[in-house]
Amino acid sequence: MVKRAGGDVTAPAVGEGRRGVVVGGVAVGLAGVVALHGVIPNSPGRVGSLVESFLPWSGVAVVLLFVVALVRRSGVGLVALLLPVGVWVHAFGGLLLPAPGADTGARELVVVQHNVSDENPDPAGTARALLAAGGDLVALEEVVVPALAVYEDVLRDDYPHHVVRGTVGLWSKYPIRDEQLVDIRPRAFEDGWSRGLRAVVRTPYGDVAAYVAHLPSVRLGAGGLASSARDESARMLGEIVRGEEVKTVILMGDLNSTVDDRGLHPLTSQLNVAERGFAFSYPAALPLARIDQVLARSADVSHIRTLPATGSDHLPVAARVTLDPLPPSGRLAP
Repeated sequence: MVKRAGGDVTAPAVGEGRRGVVVGGVAVGLAGVVALHGVIPNSPGRVGSLVESFLPWSGVAVVLLFVVALVRRSGVGLVALLLPVGVWVHAFGGLLLPAPGADTGARELVVVQHNVSDENPDPAGTARALLAAGGDLVALEEVVVPALAVYEDVLRDDYPHHVVRGTVGLWSKYPIRDEQLVDIRPRAFEDGWSRGLRAVVRTPYGDVAAYVAHLPSVRLGAGGLASSARDESARMLGEIVRGEEVKTVILMGDLNSTVDDRGLHPLTSQLNVAERGFAFSYPAALPLARIDQVLARSADVSHIRTLPATGSDHLPVAARVTLDPLPPSGRLAP
């Protein structure tokens, strides 16, 4: 601290203290956004959903504040940064952990999810790339004619069971039954809009109700985030899943949102999300968010990762889903 002869603090020292207060204030505000994002109002322009869609990137802001505090030698700022660091680690730190080791005794399925794009110039190459992931289930969105025939041909040998409804499809190594269309069409959309299916997969670990869904797209414009159709579709799907009688559920799809976005609360409130892995999947050229999701009930999504780019504007993701253990009797519950 610099003093005049009379002992007064000089102006530069006062300036340094003010800069520390500014950095500290921003740090506290950032911690508040991460910890209390649910109280951010969603009107106008669905601001809350917009902030939540990019919440993991608040870690970058923490790093930038840390650099500013170092450059300005602000002890107050550095101490204050402990708050957002702690909040961010609590919220997202687990996603940074490496994938858990393989457990040969685990009741586990590998699930591959991909929006293949209705403009994909190489559906055959995309299908071969998905084969390389070695999944038990493969869920696809934006499956259109004539690309559908290509996917069926390439995937047939490894996935002898499949079902397609509208523009979404499920390929499985295990038998499928009770397949049906799932109506998640918002009221304002035309009748031909079809982006949901449900099927029961007879896995070695018992029946699994597998859902594949492609929720409506969102748009960011001058008025904010246009997501009302997506939110309506998510509510419809949430009600359907809530009434699902099969105990174990796996939902795969392009949900056009991140799991932190309150727009997906009808789903994330009742389904488990990925425990490890960020797996930012969109846009493929510069992934900023994971909108391609694998969620589960009576099962844990222990890890999720992205796969190499295909001809789509999305990256495919692969997830390890660990089903709940058998009852003590060792037999499946009816």
